[in-house]
Amino acid sequence: MVRITAFIKPHRLEPVKSAIAAVGVTGMSVGDVRGTGNSSEDSHFLRGQGVLALPIRARIEVVALDDQAEEILQAIRDSSYTGEHEDGKVFVERVEEAVRIRTNERGESAI
Repeated sequence: MVRITAFIKPHRLEPVKSAIAAVGVTGMSVGDVRGTGNSSEDSHFLRGQGVLALPIRARIEVVALDDQAEEILQAIRDSSYTGEHEDGKVFVERVEEAVRIRTNERGESAI
């Protein structure tokens, strides 16, 4: 199993959610976060101190089977791509275990 975490521009959230659902994934978590990657964001000064701008991004997390990972990754990339600076990033991590609390199912059947 893998966890795919994507940080994208907020205005691309709906197309990305639709693309993930079209792959057959029914479970995902979505939230708003603030942050910046390795690009140089504009700083501004507040009371004489430099303050780094942290723009709002949408964070999407999906836990899926290994054989779905590449298709999900491609769906996220295709639907979030604008060709502009800071389109976002996607991270893929191994998941050792999953447990459905209600039924105590474990592993792939829990997702």
